[in-house]
Amino acid sequence: MSSHPIQVFSEIGKLKKVMLHRPGRELENLMPDHLERLLFDDIPFLADAQSEHDAFAQALRDEGVEVLYLEQLAAESLTTPEIRDQFIEEYLDEANIRGRQTKIAIRKLLQDIEDNLELIEKTMAGVQKTELPEIPESAKGLTDLVESDYPFAIDPMPNLYFTRDPFATIGHAVSLNHMYADTRNRETLYGKYIFKYHPVYGGLDLIYNREETTRIEGGDELVLSKDVLAVGISQRTDAASIEKLLVNIFKKNVGFKKVLAFEFSNSRKFMHLDTVFTMVDYDKFTIHPEIQGNLRVFSVTYENEELQIVEEKGDLAELLAQNLGVEKVTLIPCGDGNIVAAAREQWNDGSNTLAIAPGVVVV
Repeated sequence: MSSHPIQVFSEIGKLKKVMLHRPGRELENLMPDHLERLLFDDIPFLADAQSEHDAFAQALRDEGVEVLYLEQLAAESLTTPEIRDQFIEEYLDEANIRGRQTKIAIRKLLQDIEDNLELIEKTMAGVQKTELPEIPESAKGLTDLVESDYPFAIDPMPNLYFTRDPFATIGHAVSLNHMYADTRNRETLYGKYIFKYHPVYGGLDLIYNREETTRIEGGDELVLSKDVLAVGISQRTDAASIEKLLVNIFKKNVGFKKVLAFEFSNSRKFMHLDTVFTMVDYDKFTIHPEIQGNLRVFSVTYENEELQIVEEKGDLAELLAQNLGVEKVTLIPCGDGNIVAAAREQWNDGSNTLAIAPGVVVV
């Protein structure tokens, strides 16, 4: 048994342990007028979202997977009153609070929550202005006085159940990401505390850090084998971030010898590599056929302390077979290749497949 609490050298190996986020009150703070700001297209019904999530978590447990929860791990990471206070201050600093008195009121609201899990769930749900005591006119600063009709003092974090994006596990290490949108960047704070202070998962190597200035998200980071990673250059992930990530991976000897960088259309509908391309077996991938027309693939290795980058020409299936050491790779097109069906399926994450063992998938 390795002493490393994280060991991720495959997208398709038998999954032993997974971190999920159960949809919470943050979904009840979604409003029609502000969906775009929070990267949503619709308003899910919380009770249904929770019941579907619970069925998903149970299906994983039925396959022998241990299910951990983001909110629980974050709560367990607040191991001392000092760390808890530090978390609250960092959270407040990153919450874009308008108004000095408002910030003071929210600090008190959070500090008065005694239970750590309840505290974490509250920070995820956001804070409505109606939850705060009325500030006397005489105590209001200029920002408090001219504040808009926006109903939230702190925005909710409704994207949290995409737990792979803010922090991806690669080998024995963690990529603690700098997210594309400000609304999601705050999510990485939970990862910072888990991977720094948690009794089991604290003190891990970070191969990317949330303090970096260029964006990268976990949906663009796929572990194809113990030797090969795939990383997407997408709407959410910058080529410059990939270079930083790779130098760290190679320098820290995380265990990978080569990275395949996939460049595809920079648009929201394609968002991440894992929404258009996922591994489901040793020699099989689901793929959204629309990306193949303008897809470019680069092989990246590290020699003499420098990244060596070569553009790969030719057939994608052959390139994957060669890099995975298998005779042949099958690409399974979304919608059976029909462009209308494929586009509709991909909009609902049809090619974003989770393999929990070779050939055993959740969609």
